[in-house]
Parts: sequence; structure tokens; C-alpha cells
Amino acid sequence: MKPAPFVLDTPTSVPEALDLLAEHGYDAKILAGGQSLVPMLNFRLVRPDHLIDINKLTELAYIRLEGDHLALGALTRQADVEDSALVDENAPLISMAIKNIAHRQIRNRGTVGGSLVHNDPSAEMPLTLLCLGAEVRLASVRGTRTVPVSEFILPWLATTAEADELLVEIRIPVQQSGTGIGFHELARRAGDFALAAAATTVRLAADGTVVEASLAACAARVAQKLPTAEAALVGQVPSDEVIAAAAAAAAGEVDPVADIHADADYRRHLVKVLTTRALRDAVDNAKEMK
Repeated sequence: MKPAPFVLDTPTSVPEALDLLAEHGYDAKILAGGQSLVPMLNFRLVRPDHLIDINKLTELAYIRLEGDHLALGALTRQADVEDSALVDENAPLISMAIKNIAHRQIRNRGTVGGSLVHNDPSAEMPLTLLCLGAEVRLASVRGTRTVPVSEFILPWLATTAEADELLVEIRIPVQQSGTGIGFHELARRAGDFALAAAATTVRLAADGTVVEASLAACAARVAQKLPTAEAALVGQVPSDEVIAAAAAAAAGEVDPVADIHADADYRRHLVKVLTTRALRDAVDNAKEMK
């Protein structure tokens, strides 16, 4: 199939793009990498009157360290993030997870901002950014605002961005010393959408107890933070029994969906297994960092 007719706009600056969004609002769609939007256009799942191609906005493609945050421009290609030593040093969970996004050819075009705004429930970027406590910067002709990812993503491919807002930057806290990371997902084939995934960071004290833990999983309508599982870890020595208890808590916290690929019980089981694996990796990694 082919897309329904639309007007193509190609702004050359962020202010020009914001003016177009202010004018057209919900009748417009932003085109960045197009790896999700173009198939949806072709299947006529979306029918915007205007398509705003932001690929000329090169000022939105960057990776830089700003104090205690790593800043990613929304138009930064996933492959550039994957290859970045700066990302690997300061937000290694992103480096670990991003390799699981589809295939290298897709990552050459896909953008970090586009993946987050599209917010597929099984996508790696919303999950890991949620786990890391990242925030986004949104711009419009009315000004800019900063929103935590936890408040930005909504169920079923939705976000809290307004119709006239453009995601311009993602800000990720720099990983603290002594922090370990873990990421595991299961897909039917390499490059497919994950049936479930788990991301975690764990920071250990000198006595080996967990000082801080962050866990998130995807198996539901949107990536979920897992505070009960986190609480099961903090203050404990992360033994196999403690990790098992935290993984069981994670499985109990998620509200998995059922579809033709997997039922809810199977996805809940996957969250338990993948959280166990991610936590073991994170603890081992944290011990190496001490």
C-alpha cells in the first residue's frame, strides 16, 4: 500500500519546525528516521495532512557531556549512540540495550528521539531511559519544558507531548561509580520486537549491600518501573535468594498483555526470568567496579 496524500514540509531550523507544529498541531506528524512512521503511513494506520521532515535540523544530532548529565540530541542516530565511547563510559546501559534494536541497517536511520516518541511498548529506548531516570526537553513556540521519562511515556504508543511540541533532547544522569548494569530481552528472532525485557542498575556499598537499585521491565502496555522489586534489594546483600525474591516481586508488579505471540502468564514468567538474569549481571558488574 501507499500513504494517503499529505503535504511534505522540510524545515531548516528548529524555530521553523515549531512554527509548523503550532500551525498544524494534530494534523501533522514528525518524520525523523521513519523506521516506524513510514510503515504506518504505508498501511494508512496514520493519515496526517502534513509530514514535517526534520532531517535538516542537524543541530539536534549530538552526543555531549553536560555536567552530571549525558545529553542526546533527539535526531541522533541509534548507530551513532551505539558506537559512542562517551555513551559507553557514562551511560553503559544505553550502549548495552541499543544493540538489541532491530538490525544495524535500521539503527543507521532510526533516531533516539523517534524511538522514544513512538514509544512502542516493547521498545528498548523507553525501557532503558525509564530505568536510568532520564528526562526529555520539549520545545514549542510557547517555550521549553523538561519532563521525566516516567511522566512522558503513556500506554499504547502515547506520550504527554502536546500537539505543538517537538522533542529536542534527552538527558541521562551520568552513571555513578560502583554501579553495575544488566539488560536482557527475549524475542522470537534476533531483531524482532521483544516479548519481554528487563533493565536494571545496582550500586553496592563497601560492605556488599545494595545501596541503590533501579529496575524496569516491558511486557505490558508501556514500560514499567518496578519499585517493589527495587525495595526488595536495597539494604540487602544480593544473594541468589534476594535476587530471586526481587525477580518474583517484579513478576508480580507487571501487568502483561496477551496477543498472538505470547499470553500474559508467559510474559509474566519471562519478566521473572529476565529480571533474574539482568540482576545477576548487574551485581557481578558492580563488584567489578568496586
